[in-house]
Amino acid sequence: MLTNLNIHNFAVVDHLELELTDQLSVLTGETGAGKSILIDALGLVLGDRADTGFIRHGANKAEINAIFDIENNTNAKIWLIENEIDTDSECIIRRTISKDGRSRAYINGQPLPVQSLRQLGEMLIDIHGQHEHQSLMKPGLQRQALDDFARHQGLLEKSASIYNDWQILDHELQSLDNLKQDREARLQLLQYQVEELDELSLQASELSELDNELKRLSNASLLVNSTEKILFTLYEDEADSVYNKLTHINHELERLKQLDNQLSPALDLLSQSCIQINEAVTELRQYSDPLEADPERLLWVEQRLITILDLSRKHQVKPAELIELHEQLANELKTLKNADIRLEEIANEVSELKTSYLKVADTLTTKRKKAAKKLEKQITVNMQKLGMEGGRFEITIEPLAADKFKATGMDSITFLVSANPGQPLQSLTKVASGGELSRISLAIQAIIAKDSAIPTLIFDEVDTGVGGAVAEMVGHLLRKLGEDRQIICVTHLPQVASLAHHHYSVNKLTEKENTRTQISQLLEKERVNEIARMLGGIKMTKQTLSHAREMIDQASRS
Repeated sequence: MLTNLNIHNFAVVDHLELELTDQLSVLTGETGAGKSILIDALGLVLGDRADTGFIRHGANKAEINAIFDIENNTNAKIWLIENEIDTDSECIIRRTISKDGRSRAYINGQPLPVQSLRQLGEMLIDIHGQHEHQSLMKPGLQRQALDDFARHQGLLEKSASIYNDWQILDHELQSLDNLKQDREARLQLLQYQVEELDELSLQASELSELDNELKRLSNASLLVNSTEKILFTLYEDEADSVYNKLTHINHELERLKQLDNQLSPALDLLSQSCIQINEAVTELRQYSDPLEADPERLLWVEQRLITILDLSRKHQVKPAELIELHEQLANELKTLKNADIRLEEIANEVSELKTSYLKVADTLTTKRKKAAKKLEKQITVNMQKLGMEGGRFEITIEPLAADKFKATGMDSITFLVSANPGQPLQSLTKVASGGELSRISLAIQAIIAKDSAIPTLIFDEVDTGVGGAVAEMVGHLLRKLGEDRQIICVTHLPQVASLAHHHYSVNKLTEKENTRTQISQLLEKERVNEIARMLGGIKMTKQTLSHAREMIDQASRS
């Protein structure tokens, strides 16, 4: 719910801070005092188009901050999480308008487009009295209102689950069907490509092994000659080999060690060197013995590498990527070969899901029609109570075209009203009078509000053109709504104001050449005076004060 509204340099407001709470709150004041400013400011918070005309004369920027308690507003929390916005139990929306025409919007300090305000705003506030923000003006939300009233949540979840599965499989079916048109040509090409790669049979580490073997075979003579020279120098030169020299040095050090034991480390190291030379000689002999020129093998390796490179160029991939490509093409070939089987399987599954969906959707339609009759009667009764004698409310449920079916069913649901006898039923969106629209909305909300997810309802112009018993009924309905929701109502009627749980007064103050609007919450005595003013005008008598006190006392007992 809305807990705080802070307005700076907006219209005739220089600075205004309003603390709000739950239940029914009313705003009253003289005509022209600026009661609509609250609605206009909230409209901007909800994403209305910004206009520099809203900026207070002499100021450079207008700013509105609204704080909402969303502890129990699951939809708003989910939206914030999905949009990666920090959230806890509060949501702060800030909107600014600069003189240069630029407008900025922030949600919990994060700058976002105005469209985001509209999306989130629909989950926070529903304004009745102007068409733009009324949720009931939107066909999708009219359907939701009916389903909420009828408690269709379980059926809707089932319908959505089956519908989504149906659409996913149907999309796959269409893709496979489209693929079938090019299937034969693609199948032949894949068959050839896969056979070619099968024949190549490239192994994971083969490229590096072939490269190494090519270098070895291409340089076999050099490797053999160099290895033999190294063996001769290390070991086989009887007169001057490295091994013979080291052996001689070891013998000499062995003799000298008898004279000085400090030569032992050097002797140990050289002894190890002799051992390592022996091991190196063994390794070199094992390497050189089989090493010889092999022209046939060299030719085969070269041809193998040429084949691999040719295929990589042909497929426009790197040689090392041929193995992965082989797997991809083989999988596609397998899919194509099994396409007819899969097509038949999916077609059967799609048919079964469609049948299941139609069954659930048909049940929804039947239950909606039954619930609609019940809701029509209750709302029509409320319309009579609210001064629209002879008015009617009807809900049309028409079938959607097959290609327009939705997760929520196959119905187009429209709210129709006739506010006066003799007038034809027309869509709720075409109701011209703001007062009538507000009262029709009140008649509807009085029935469905307990099932609505929107925590704050605002009514403006709801009392236009009514008085007496009808005005009192408006007040009672608003007060009853306040038991489940936060209700804010701009009113001119003492019958409505007296039934409020909280009362705010809007006043216009003129100081020298400056005019500003202020809003203050009324205490008990101030409230009696305000109700008396609304009853009797400028001059308040004991009788009007007594009447005002009596109205407030009666409301507190209702």
